[in-house]
Amino acid sequence: MRLTSARPVTLIGGAPVGRADLEQALRLAPVVAAADSGADTALSHGLMPAAVWGDFDSISARARAEIPVENQHPIAEQDSTDFEKCLSNLDAPFVVALGFSGARHDHFLSVLGVIARRIGPPCLLIAGEDVITLAPPRLLLDLVPGTRVSLFPMGPATGRSTGLKWPLDGLAFAPDGRSGTSNEATGPVTLECDGPMLLILPRSELPTLARAL
Repeated sequence: MRLTSARPVTLIGGAPVGRADLEQALRLAPVVAAADSGADTALSHGLMPAAVWGDFDSISARARAEIPVENQHPIAEQDSTDFEKCLSNLDAPFVVALGFSGARHDHFLSVLGVIARRIGPPCLLIAGEDVITLAPPRLLLDLVPGTRVSLFPMGPATGRSTGLKWPLDGLAFAPDGRSGTSNEATGPVTLECDGPMLLILPRSELPTLARAL
């Protein structure tokens, strides 16, 4: 059931996936896995998932027929989402996830919750114009001045920074209190975060973020 890979993994969900986003993900993470009906999306782009996890309530009969049975890992329990099932069974340097943001905001919020709980490998989530990850305890980002840097706490959090227009030092963050939306890099950025803090950068910074992790 578990997929162990020395190379990063692109994880495809059931929401719509653009070809440009997929190609960007695959350049960084060439191994393909899928969550439930994300397997259909993978096949539609000519990709064969090395593993598919989920409760299999939305994967098509066609996908189940085309994907080798040893690559299919149905998990019936309903205490976790398909996204969590995937990350719990992945061992890789990092995961680039796409197809997990769309019309269902409840699904998207649950994905952010899973990322905040540090389940599985570091996860870089492509969502609209952004890439989102859980900030590690310390991170150095080689950003050009003017790059948008947003931080959103998923619990009580504090931080320290260099290279931000509005430093984090001495501030207390919380979901029902202060957030760090639309900060701005003045050059290379150093972040130190205590507590669960989501880091949100422009999607174009996906390679920068992958290198930093």
